[in-house]
Amino acid sequence: MSLTRQEIDTQPQCWEYALKQLPEYAQALPAKGERVAVIGCGTSLFMAQAYAHLREDLGHGPTDAFPASAARLHRPYDRILALTRSGTTTEILTALGSALPTTRITTLTAVPRSPAAAAADDVIILDHADERSVVQTRYPTTQLALMLAHLGHDLDRALTDVSTALSAPLDPQLTAAEQITFLGEGWHTGLAHEAALKVREAAAHWTESYSAMEYRHGPIAVAGPGRAVWSLSPLPAELAAQIEATGAHLRGPELDPLAELVLAQRLAVRLAEDAGRDPDRPAHLTRSVVLA
Repeated sequence: MSLTRQEIDTQPQCWEYALKQLPEYAQALPAKGERVAVIGCGTSLFMAQAYAHLREDLGHGPTDAFPASAARLHRPYDRILALTRSGTTTEILTALGSALPTTRITTLTAVPRSPAAAAADDVIILDHADERSVVQTRYPTTQLALMLAHLGHDLDRALTDVSTALSAPLDPQLTAAEQITFLGEGWHTGLAHEAALKVREAAAHWTESYSAMEYRHGPIAVAGPGRAVWSLSPLPAELAAQIEATGAHLRGPELDPLAELVLAQRLAVRLAEDAGRDPDRPAHLTRSVVLA
């Protein structure tokens, strides 16, 4: 069994342990009413997008999610939340170096003695969820579970459904699809982007991802027989009918969105193995992007 699959399987325990740590870390996370910028790269950016959208939806305050390479940290934020598994990503460190001196910085990382941790006022360490695989699976979902719980989001269904996500048979129409598009609405959109990224990273498989209501504005042209659309959010009946009319296989959400992401992680490993690829060591990727 690949390292990636082993790490995928440990997510229920990782989430539960992180939730037990929440009282310890609550003061380091953005307080209600704070104006917040959340920064990340790749997977961390998609977790930032999901968190930022839900934080605003729940009335906790203005929350912007930026790719670290394009972060506008000259704006008057109360707090910057930097999401970085390794704590060494060049764009994260550059962005933190540009922050206003009056802005409080929290780094959420898996590595205690990392440059990004050293650059922060507050540090949250989720080293129990760190990974050996290049492809991130359990760390970002654990990170997001902690952040969502701090917002008061109920994770009971996610904790129940993840068992199904880890054991349910994979849909043969997904494993056979030549192309897969992931859709999401609201905070689920970041999870859809992450699901598509997992399949691209691990299997080098053709995936795309969109906000569900944007999908009909052009991208639906890709759909067709032998291809699949997987929505992590319920779709309006009209949009679902349009997708089905293309001949593409449509999967709607059957589990909590976090559990749906776990199922997509399993699909990524399966597609990698079917293609003869090593999901632990994808071509051209490294654990952290450190620029010269």
